[in-house]
Amino acid sequence: MFRSSLIGLRASLALTATTALAACAAPVATMPPPGGGMASSAQARDATGTGLVSAADPRAAAAGIAILNQGGSSTDAAIATMLALNVVEPQNSGIGGGLFWLRHGADDHSIATIDGRETAPAAADGNWFVGQDGKPLPPAQIYTGALSSGVPGALAAMAQAHRRWGKLPWAALFQPAIALARDGFVVTDRLHNGLKLYSQHVTGWAKDTYFPGGQPVAVGTTLKTPALAETFERLASQGPEPFYKGDIAKDIVEALNTAKPLSSPITTADLAAYQAKERAAVCDSYRGYKVCSMGPPSSGGLTVLMILKQLERFDMKALGKDSPVAWHLLAESERLAYADRNLYMGDPDFVGVPVKGLLDPAYLARRSALIQPDRTIAVIEPGTPDGAPERQRVPFRDDPGTSDLAVVDKQGNVSQVTTTINGYFGSGISTHGFMLNNELPDFDPVPSQDGYLVANRVAGGKRPRSSMAPTIVYNPDGTVRLAVGAAGGATIICQIAKAIVGVIDWDLSAQDAIALGLIYAPGSKVASLEEGTELAAMVPALEKLGESVKVVPLGLKANAVEKVGGRWIGAADPRSEGVGMDTLGNVTVIKRRKNSLNGAHE
Repeated sequence: MFRSSLIGLRASLALTATTALAACAAPVATMPPPGGGMASSAQARDATGTGLVSAADPRAAAAGIAILNQGGSSTDAAIATMLALNVVEPQNSGIGGGLFWLRHGADDHSIATIDGRETAPAAADGNWFVGQDGKPLPPAQIYTGALSSGVPGALAAMAQAHRRWGKLPWAALFQPAIALARDGFVVTDRLHNGLKLYSQHVTGWAKDTYFPGGQPVAVGTTLKTPALAETFERLASQGPEPFYKGDIAKDIVEALNTAKPLSSPITTADLAAYQAKERAAVCDSYRGYKVCSMGPPSSGGLTVLMILKQLERFDMKALGKDSPVAWHLLAESERLAYADRNLYMGDPDFVGVPVKGLLDPAYLARRSALIQPDRTIAVIEPGTPDGAPERQRVPFRDDPGTSDLAVVDKQGNVSQVTTTINGYFGSGISTHGFMLNNELPDFDPVPSQDGYLVANRVAGGKRPRSSMAPTIVYNPDGTVRLAVGAAGGATIICQIAKAIVGVIDWDLSAQDAIALGLIYAPGSKVASLEEGTELAAMVPALEKLGESVKVVPLGLKANAVEKVGGRWIGAADPRSEGVGMDTLGNVTVIKRRKNSLNGAHE
């Protein structure tokens, strides 16, 4: 299987890549959606029955489209897209990290998930991030470097997904990414600014590659990464074996064992033991629509569902997107849901997560009753759902990063995947052309307090809690309405809840719903409003409702596909370089928004 090749792929890739590069400079029009979210054009070709990819970079979307045009499934295209993202967006994702995968099967209307989350080495315990003085290590030693890096799961999850749902040969899926890495790609603002602002911890191969002459590689430079091309060529022909049980595994271990100032005791046995896992999706209804997302160890899906269910008793449609009360209600529901998230959610293989109790209608009704449209909750407390063990509360923490993609193939199979190395450039440690993740700080650094063990404490083989929440929304008739996911640390949850409210309650296109500003209230009384958006003008009205508001830059990035009137339409975040692209060559038109977090049109 792994040595099979795909005839004609390079020609198709070249044609599609030309479309993608043109899209970077001046996006062409696509089909008109409801709500006017994207520019319409009489010249846009009919997209009924076509495949479509939404991704954070047009060259990655083009890789997925090339695979769809060769008869590949949504799974095949998602893998090709992720591998290409590893090349052109190395700061956010790659095979050195992990992913969560949500899939809708068109033939049987099934919903399935794959957990490719990273795991802690077997030697890890609750004191992993605790120094000899019994106190947590300095943040620089927790959030970057060898101790921050877990066993990567992305490649194993890709292989498992391909075994279940792939159509084309495994080797074919690597060819677009190999071509980008070998022949080079043009450095954009986003990669340059990521290097300039967030890469002080980068070492080794990555430092030599991305900082020629000691300076971040310049915008417009054609950057080649032959080491990554060679790695992908080997994985294409040999499968994941070298990565988990061969010389690549040994070099990953060597890089982490010898890192300074602190090394990791990770072993080759840790990589050899890694397994991607199928998990049960978490699903619930919202105004007659079925919403399905990723379950634990992701906290994202459960928290999104709780936010929506707590809002369901309010007439969000009548309030509308321009109402400060509507955004106040969103913030209040977020606070309550995050409080439960922080207390109860973790790896279900290690702790009891009260999924049923958290989604119990009676419990959510009690939580919703705390929300009032004319005032703000004085004290935010987690609830006590049925089946909840006693837990110690932990401080809220957030990490930026990650990438998301949504793919639908010509048969209507949908793949929604969120993939990450966590913070920008992960741990900063690289080998064989890719970055190693810094996911382990997603654990809570202090394992216990006042006699209680925290749900998300470190343990060997355990998966840290995540906010990633690939989500699929079904119409009342059971057909797919929307597949949406996001990047941006714990803001992911709020981005997705907001997008679903935008589509279902406010009759927006997915594009317009993603483009809306964000209110972000993760379990505290302070609400962050995204600067540079329509929400900033609501500060006085929100303060009259008791909100404590600050206007700040937020690192947001979402992608979606939606089906309206029998047609698939792509959506991508205007804060990013992302696009929606279909197999007929239609590309989403997006009015880009300057992201003040890094001074670039991301």
